[in-house]
Amino acid sequence: MGWYIVFINIISFLTMAIDKHKAKHRKWRISERTIWLLALAGGAVGATAGMYSFRHKTKHRVFRYGLPMLAVIDIYTSITLYW
Repeated sequence: MGWYIVFINIISFLTMAIDKHKAKHRKWRISERTIWLLALAGGAVGATAGMYSFRHKTKHRVFRYGLPMLAVIDIYTSITLYW
């Protein structure tokens, strides 16, 4: 299960990077729904790190507050379930 958490967070981080790149180049974007589904699947920490690393979606309040709160829940859940 630990590998899943690592994998989903890497995918979430890279998704934010790819979407930011596409936004800069005015290409077809990754939907916000996809980003949220990845975050809900356990990748909230990666999505949050990507959001702040690439300054992507930081003007959206839902992302600015929602992803970090979901990341805290993910971390808490991981700690209580696996340690």
